Amino acid sequence: MLSVKRVTKIFNAGTINKKIALHDVSFKLDEGDFATMIGSNGSGKSTLLNCIAGVYQVDRGLITIDGMDMTRLSEYRRAAKLGRVFQDPMMGTASDMEIEENLALALRRGQRRSLSWGITHKEREYYRELLKKLGLGLENRLNIKVGLLSGGQRQALTLLMATLKKPKLLLLDEHAAALDPRTAKKVLELTDRIVEEGNLTTLMVTHNMRDAINHGNRLLMMYEGQIILDIREKEKQKLTVEDLLARFESASGREFAEDRALLS
Repeated sequence: MLSVKRVTKIFNAGTINKKIALHDVSFKLDEGDFATMIGSNGSGKSTLLNCIAGVYQVDRGLITIDGMDMTRLSEYRRAAKLGRVFQDPMMGTASDMEIEENLALALRRGQRRSLSWGITHKEREYYRELLKKLGLGLENRLNIKVGLLSGGQRQALTLLMATLKKPKLLLLDEHAAALDPRTAKKVLELTDRIVEEGNLTTLMVTHNMRDAINHGNRLLMMYEGQIILDIREKEKQKLTVEDLLARFESASGREFAEDRALLS
C-alpha cells in the first residue's frame, strides 16, 4: 500500500547550514499494516511523514501509495488517498465551525461542491452514530463549535474525520503527545479500534517507547535520517523497552539519548 524507495531529503543544500534529513530511506507497508515509528529528535521521523504527505518534495527517491506514483504530486493532490492527524489538536479541525460542519467537510473531501442543502437529516443521523462510538457524548452536541471542546475531544474528532472516507494510508504524527496521560491512553485505544475495524494501513510516529511497542504490528526506528530497525509481528510482541534500547545501541553504535522517550 505504501512504498518508499531510496528517499533523500536535504535542507539548505549548497550552504553551510546543509542538513541531510533523510538519506536513502526505503521501506514498504502492506495493506492493513500498522507501523509505529520512533527515534530521537532530529532522526527524520516527522520529515519522512511530511515527504509522504507532500508537504516536502523529496530530492531523490520514489514514493507510491496504492500503486500510484506520488513523488511529485502536491500535498492537496495526495489528500484523496491520505488521512492525517497532527500533534496539535487545533490543526485537524476548524474551531469556529460546528462539529457537524467539520464532519461534513471531511465527508465531502475530494468531491465537487454544489449549491444544494448543506447537511441533510439522514447525514446528521449518520454523524450521531459515528460520534456515539467515541464514547465522549459528542453525539448530542452536533451544533457545538469545535473550539469549545477539550484537546482530547478535538483529537478524537480529528481522528474520526481523518478516517471517515477510509483513506489508503493513515498518518499519525505524535497525535497523543500533547494530551495528558489518561486522555492520551483513550485516544490511542480509539486509534487501535478504528484502525482494526477499517483495516487501515497506518504509520504512527511517537516519542513514547512503550506506545511504539504496544501498538501496531511493526516497529520502525530511525537514526540520523535512516531506518535502522524494522521489528515485525511475533518478534515485536515479545519486545520490551530494555530490548529496544539494546537493539538501538547495537544498530547505531550509540546510546539512546532522548529523554522524552526514556521518561515516557
